[in-house]
Amino acid sequence: MQLYNTLSKKVETFQSLSELRGGSEEPKQVKMYACGPTVYDYTHIGHLRKYVMDDVLVRTLRHAGYDVRHVQNITDVGHLASDEDEGEDKMEKGARKYGQTAWEVAKKFEEYFWYSLDLMGVVRPTLSCRATEHVQSQLEMVLDLEQKGFTYVIPEDGVYFDTAKLKRYGELSGHDPRQANRESRLGEVAGKRNPSDFALWKFERAGENRQMVWPSPWHPRSFPGWHIECSAMSIEHLGPELDIHTGGIDHIAVHHANEIAQSETYSAKRPFARFWVHHNFLRVDGEKMSKSLGNFYTIDDILAKGYQPTALRLLFIGSHYRSEQNFTFQSLDASQSAWHKLVRECLTIKANRSSVDDDVDDLSPAKQLETEFFQAVENDLDTPQALAVLWRLLKSSLDNRQKYRLLLEFDQVLGLGLASLSEADLPKTSSEKLQVADLPKDLQKLFAKREAARQEKNFQVADEIRQQFATAGYQLLDQATGVEIKRSKAH
Repeated sequence: MQLYNTLSKKVETFQSLSELRGGSEEPKQVKMYACGPTVYDYTHIGHLRKYVMDDVLVRTLRHAGYDVRHVQNITDVGHLASDEDEGEDKMEKGARKYGQTAWEVAKKFEEYFWYSLDLMGVVRPTLSCRATEHVQSQLEMVLDLEQKGFTYVIPEDGVYFDTAKLKRYGELSGHDPRQANRESRLGEVAGKRNPSDFALWKFERAGENRQMVWPSPWHPRSFPGWHIECSAMSIEHLGPELDIHTGGIDHIAVHHANEIAQSETYSAKRPFARFWVHHNFLRVDGEKMSKSLGNFYTIDDILAKGYQPTALRLLFIGSHYRSEQNFTFQSLDASQSAWHKLVRECLTIKANRSSVDDDVDDLSPAKQLETEFFQAVENDLDTPQALAVLWRLLKSSLDNRQKYRLLLEFDQVLGLGLASLSEADLPKTSSEKLQVADLPKDLQKLFAKREAARQEKNFQVADEIRQQFATAGYQLLDQATGVEIKRSKAH
């Protein structure tokens, strides 16, 4: 199997540490750590792309015979609004925004994260761990780094890691951030010795009155820095040497560089992770996703517009994980159409299998397609090429039993749920009438609001809501017998 390694800046043949070392360890074991969400707000489709592609990686490794121990964290404290160790903790910001406690916000958005991933067909990690449940291990790690002489304290601010004491700091990104213009970063936190120094432990400032604080040797009300969380949790649950660490490309220069520095200093093991797998950004209509631009979408927004989560997953895997992907609803329309076609083809193939098909003489065409598919996914997760093989399979002259067997085997990696398809998954025709109960829950509430407006003869509000339904992919036709609901043709 080939994977691009950010550490070496090239595609390498993947072998696990247990394979390389042999001995008593399970030879096909993979220790994989994935940066999880900061649960201060709703999971959006940009997040979902990253976790879908992590899922494809895990599925591919498992299909290749590896026993993958996949650990993923939940950041529920300590992630500041800036990588430069300034600004408000995102959990405190979320609490203020939603009028709840930081603990309530963490619970609410962690549940939404798992809800979103479940809809996307993402297999849950072997272990999920919360930062707030590992505060002691993080504190012990900082104390160890202090004892080794790699830290200094900025009074009223926090404990910092001194990057000047590491020769290799910044090797993941390929440049040494310590050589950057000091004016460009230094000054955000008064007292930092070097621009690249980072907070290991932060102190509550006067008048801040944080909700999430713990006592430490340096301050009675303090909390862990964001970077130390991943190091402490990955080492506790996977040991000091990882086979694979995944994350977004925005974490390469700072967050992951800091993880490497503190982890290797703490454990005296190098490298901390042998393979670093980084996912590129998802843009929306060519722009960065932002609520202010009105292009911020969650899985519920996708559902409300009449799309299926599997269509979104199919869209994601149609692009390589290291390439920037541009999301548009036109591209999602095309993906939904492709998904519907795949559903129809798969159900037809399943229904028309015959025991006679077992008697075919030449199995080589099926073997060739199988080989090409898994060569694609094992070639740095080339999912676009793998999907091309899938469509070629559907058009091939193979018998239905062979086709169905290969479809299910391919789906072990693609994760589209082909084995569980039924007639209910076939798309409704645009002429088919829907009931209110068929609508997403938010649209059911909106429908009731429109009915109330019609009763009050507030036709302006009724027309505005009709337009909202049209935007979401539904037609509302006012008839003498009531309101007729239809799905728009594009959906």
